[in-house]
Amino acid sequence: MTGGGAGMTKVAGMAEEVDNMSHFKGIIKSVTGQTVVVVITSSTLPQSGEIAHVSKSPEIKLEVLARIDTEVTCLILSESNTLLVRGQKVEGTGKPLSVPVGKQVLGKMLNLFGESSEGEDNFDLLAPIYAPAPSFSLAVNPTEILETGIKVIDFAMPIPRGGKVGVVGGAGMGKTVLLTEIILNIINRQEAYTVFAGIGERIREAQELYQRLKALKVLDKSSLVIGQMHENAANRFRIAQAAATIAEHFRDKGNDVLFFADNMFRFVQAGSEVSQILGEIPSEQFYQASLQNQVAEIEDRLVSTEDAAITSIQTVYVPADDFSDPAVSAIMTFLDTVIILSRGNAQLDLHPPVDLLQSSSSFLKRQILGERHFEVYTRFNGLLSSYVRLSHIAAIVGEEELGAADRLTFKRTRKVINYLTQPFFATESQTGRKGTHVKREDAVTDIEAILAGKLDNVPDEKLKYIGTLKEAKLI
Repeated sequence: MTGGGAGMTKVAGMAEEVDNMSHFKGIIKSVTGQTVVVVITSSTLPQSGEIAHVSKSPEIKLEVLARIDTEVTCLILSESNTLLVRGQKVEGTGKPLSVPVGKQVLGKMLNLFGESSEGEDNFDLLAPIYAPAPSFSLAVNPTEILETGIKVIDFAMPIPRGGKVGVVGGAGMGKTVLLTEIILNIINRQEAYTVFAGIGERIREAQELYQRLKALKVLDKSSLVIGQMHENAANRFRIAQAAATIAEHFRDKGNDVLFFADNMFRFVQAGSEVSQILGEIPSEQFYQASLQNQVAEIEDRLVSTEDAAITSIQTVYVPADDFSDPAVSAIMTFLDTVIILSRGNAQLDLHPPVDLLQSSSSFLKRQILGERHFEVYTRFNGLLSSYVRLSHIAAIVGEEELGAADRLTFKRTRKVINYLTQPFFATESQTGRKGTHVKREDAVTDIEAILAGKLDNVPDEKLKYIGTLKEAKLI
């Protein structure tokens, strides 16, 4: 919950009992940007997070934030404030912002207020978007790998079922493309509901995903919650809470959930804008002082319990390719698997442009990967460090000047790097390459063969953008 500005005190919490027959009333004193100051005229006081309506403009929703004496500050959640003027009457609802939950939202694209893109918004089951995280004692650590069919991910940075994954990179690195590919590859192979949170991104991308899910005949087990980039900061900031509420409901009913968020940086950015609107004193690099808490409030809710698992896969935009940015750092501390996209690899035509050295996963353990996968990965990772050193030398003196052993290491490692590129189903129409889905076991077998020298006579370029070696008729 966003707190008030300096000198403000939070008003009574939602846990207090409310007399449904008597809600607070007030009159608008001032309107500044996206905030409204209301003078309370009733004996009933507003609650923190309570939704209020304006007389003669019921479409405008105000969210109560903080109170000083008899004045309360509200945040405008609706798109426009042009219908608001001083002297208008305001009345509270006694309820927080709520969204529809359960099977009734499947197949729907919703906005923050639970309104469907199809105009069907008569939902009978609602839940408040603000909720505490499950008790630490109820949380369950992931122990199973969720295969994506994407070679570089399944081999070098596996995704934990019930864990948190970040696709991290700068502008134009293909974060949304990779996220879409993961969705397309796993949604048909998992007995789980899908919840997609579009936070401050283009509506075109959400619409394309909606149509793809529909074409795959999996829309009936998916729900999309969208806060578009042109919407005000308050809307974009609360989309994550709204989507998390839907995911939590499915989990608590015993259903596994695939939770996708695009883009978590936009969530932090929207929170920063709201903080500035409220006149709060900024912290490091002009981010809100409550940045870490706001990220934690979302991430701590997206956990697995004994009832079911929430697997969360999030894109994270890196401003100016600065990975030390406080927003990026705050999000990454909660991730089990971090997939870093490299601009250098993209320039070398390596897609997905994953940085194999910077990316990481907490699942790179012998007992989870299995003996064979762990041994092949460990061997490749050792060669990768040498490859980086040798590539600098080769760039200066030429590959042929390397010693025989170093040249062999260099060539085989480069073959594996090329092999880990892959044509995507999500980009078939743009690249002209047919997408492929590769099992983790097949990827391990192929990389083992490359490292053993079975493809030493095959040109490096032949290993780019293929599925398995067998499919490419290289072995």
